[in-house]
Amino acid sequence: MLSKLKSLFKRKKDRNIDEYDIDEKELDSILSKGAILVDVRSPQEYEEGHMEGAILLPEYDIRKKAKTLLPNKNMNIIVYCSSGTRSKKAQEELQEMGYTKVYNLYNGFQNY
Repeated sequence: MLSKLKSLFKRKKDRNIDEYDIDEKELDSILSKGAILVDVRSPQEYEEGHMEGAILLPEYDIRKKAKTLLPNKNMNIIVYCSSGTRSKKAQEELQEMGYTKVYNLYNGFQNY
């Protein structure tokens, strides 16, 4: 039974990775090229701790505030959350809005 549960959790954690999902090595590389780091968690989560230099843009506010906070749709943008789930959704929303270089920190902030 325990091994079955572990298998289920592993599958959830290892969801499909696409070309715009990045790991910590790629994160450093893209940040060194002047990317904007966007925390899509709640304001409370952000206040409890966030990555240095990140701006707060909660996933639920993407459609309302992205144009103001992220005016250049061609710049490198890295989105993250706690686990990578909300940031994946935020990434997809930004891409639908015309942002061309949006990267999702795969597995999220939990590793930092």
